[in-house]
Amino acid sequence: MFKFERSVEKMVESKKYLAGGVASSLRASMKPTPLFVEKAEGSRVEDVDGNLYIDYLLAYGPLILGHAHPKLTGNIHQSMQKGYTYGLQHQGEIDLARRITELLPSADSVSLSGSGTEAVMLALRLARAHTGKRKVVRFHGHFHGWSDSIFTAFLTPDMTQDISQQDEVSISPGTGGQSEKSLEDVILLPWNDVEALESTLDEHGHEIAAVISEPVMCNNGCIIPKTGYLEKMRELTSKQGIVMILDEVITGFRFGPGGAQERLGVTPDLTTIGKAMGGGIAISGVAGRRELMQLVESGEVNHLGTLNGNPVSTAAALTVIEELVRNDGAAFLRMDDLTDELVQGIRACLKKYRIPGLINHLGPVFHMMFIEETEVRDFATFQKRDAAKYTEFAAILLEEGVLVRPSGLWYISAVHDRQDVLETLDTVERALRRLAAESTTKGAAT
Repeated sequence: MFKFERSVEKMVESKKYLAGGVASSLRASMKPTPLFVEKAEGSRVEDVDGNLYIDYLLAYGPLILGHAHPKLTGNIHQSMQKGYTYGLQHQGEIDLARRITELLPSADSVSLSGSGTEAVMLALRLARAHTGKRKVVRFHGHFHGWSDSIFTAFLTPDMTQDISQQDEVSISPGTGGQSEKSLEDVILLPWNDVEALESTLDEHGHEIAAVISEPVMCNNGCIIPKTGYLEKMRELTSKQGIVMILDEVITGFRFGPGGAQERLGVTPDLTTIGKAMGGGIAISGVAGRRELMQLVESGEVNHLGTLNGNPVSTAAALTVIEELVRNDGAAFLRMDDLTDELVQGIRACLKKYRIPGLINHLGPVFHMMFIEETEVRDFATFQKRDAAKYTEFAAILLEEGVLVRPSGLWYISAVHDRQDVLETLDTVERALRRLAAESTTKGAAT
């Protein structure tokens, strides 16, 4: 069992100078302590205590090629030797934008930015400028960054805000210090509910600029859209002149070369992309129909950002894309196969130890949860899971060399291999055996 003395010491030191001791609030939730990393390579991370982990956190998603990928590192270094950023145009921007338009069904042209949050901000502005309307429909359990105008309370064990009063209809700010007025243009709906969407668009379509949705509810349950749901969303928004935005910050370049929209066969008006596209280097973008994207060209919608499209980030994104599509996209098929093997193995362990739980997954991402229900197809059902039990499970895995997100979301990279999967399944079995034994002991005591 691993020890974490140096990480604990580093956390104490960090809190003296860094607010909360972490640079992103999500990291504070890791048990028994937030880890401090010494180095990482491929699918493995080594912390300052010398513990080595198989990594399924993958920096919360970006590391589609794993850590310190040689080709990616080399191309970034080569780019940096020519300068880090210019505040001027360069060939890398053209090459990347061209490649995105070739691969993403919704992309006539592209605007580049630095984070998923920024991409969503631009997409919403484009929708409002294009339609002349203000309101935005978003869905419970989806995450679209943390800007004031879209960040509603995000119910996950990673976050520490009080969510005890949150329900399916209320709209609460996602953080202290956020103006509640910033959410006055948001209409919050349950996802995967055709009737709720159709009735809302019928009643309020004259004031709705956009419907924004993850194509798969990755952060909260990895819930797949019901048959026909996204197609109906596309039909209804087109009929009423509402901009349909698919937030593919997680699914873009992870579910295939053309993202989830290609895999699921639904083409939105605008798409936000990020995370995996940069392989760990900060970059994001908005891709969409020329009619909307020309609002940036005309100057009606300003698109600002000192580091937008810098040569380091474009070199990274071009490398990631080419590595993923090489050999007819063999990397995607391999990730899917490994994920299937890992998921089936964990399901077998749950059954073996008679622990109620399930896994939702599509492509190289899945959500594991402890829950009595046999199916989770909506956010309300997902909320019935035993989040505390999963947090305990994640802590046990950490102590035995498997790094996962405490919320239950797992990512597979292009550099994970079958040995990683087999080692992980051994560790998962030990952890579930321990949970089962603890449950039996508690049951006997009562």
